[in-house]
Amino acid sequence: MSAARPITTLRAIAVTATLPLLLTACGYGSEAKKDDAKPSAAPAADAKKLSASEVRIGYFPNLTHATALVGLQEGLIAKELGATAIKPQSFNAGPSEIEALNGGSLDIGFIGPSPSINGYVKSKGSNLRIISGSASGGVKLVVNPDKIKTLDDLKGKKIATPQKGNTQDVAFLNWIAEKGWTVDPESGKGDVSVVRTDNKVTPDAFKQGSIDGAWVPEPTASKLVSDGGSVLLDETDLWPDKKFVITNVIVSQKFLKEHPDVVEAVLRGTVKTNEWINANPDKAKASANAKLEADGGKPLDAKVIDPAWKSILVTDDPLATTLKTESDWAVKAKLIEQPDLAGIYDLTLLNKVLKAAGKPEVSDAGLGAK
Repeated sequence: MSAARPITTLRAIAVTATLPLLLTACGYGSEAKKDDAKPSAAPAADAKKLSASEVRIGYFPNLTHATALVGLQEGLIAKELGATAIKPQSFNAGPSEIEALNGGSLDIGFIGPSPSINGYVKSKGSNLRIISGSASGGVKLVVNPDKIKTLDDLKGKKIATPQKGNTQDVAFLNWIAEKGWTVDPESGKGDVSVVRTDNKVTPDAFKQGSIDGAWVPEPTASKLVSDGGSVLLDETDLWPDKKFVITNVIVSQKFLKEHPDVVEAVLRGTVKTNEWINANPDKAKASANAKLEADGGKPLDAKVIDPAWKSILVTDDPLATTLKTESDWAVKAKLIEQPDLAGIYDLTLLNKVLKAAGKPEVSDAGLGAK
């Protein structure tokens, strides 16, 4: 295995990331659910006024979106926005969030690297920028221990990934190639059968025995473990420094240009949220679970959320070099053509916020806006 390709146990960044030829599905529900009827909270009468009366923020009901879940639940983002109200929108798929951003119904979003890349390339660099990191880790290879005991046992088995060309699918195809095995990226057929299966369906497929394992993000991975699966590989262990981007923060370029003060306030909120999560992991875990329940779902069982939470790292760093690596893997797998990612990042406001907070600035790996 090459050094450039790492994986281990995700420890503390939050984010589900997908890197595909198509925008990837990152949620665990059905289609996007938009909470566009109500702002999250009414601002105080004497609150500071910014240049926009509201900001529309999108996120997924996933633990890899912990920054959004906790930041909204605890009011840490709203506090920085003063009189600017948050209008939250919950999505369960990358394409629908990108569509909302491109269509002008969303201003800022938490999303994986794959949809970010696809959205940027498809708009020829005109519609979005990545303005911050949010999470790393939280992806595991979980298998049926009765059928698979070693990594070599994967040959000839059926292993699920969330979607053709999504971040986990690309990572698994790259891992297979480094083993010297071959798989047709379009059909998923080869030395390993790669079965593209929606995350919400994967646990049932695993219990029924129609798949032998899955390379999936949290909390799906921990759901499989609770159903008798065994973690054979943590993707964190395959990455240098044991970190890779799973969730970014993106913004509409139009909104960034017209309301930089609002974007900066949101970033102050995300930085403070990440700091609070890392300082209060148990309270933050409970807060994220409460937000999942408040958004109309069910809270996760302790046997699922406890191991899942430990494998995710929230971080302000976008881990830009890992996004480029993930893009290169998709190109190598012939799932996408070589994209021009120059200008996909604009970390100016994030680094301003980090500097003011006495924190080190972060890098765009040479992919910043000029």
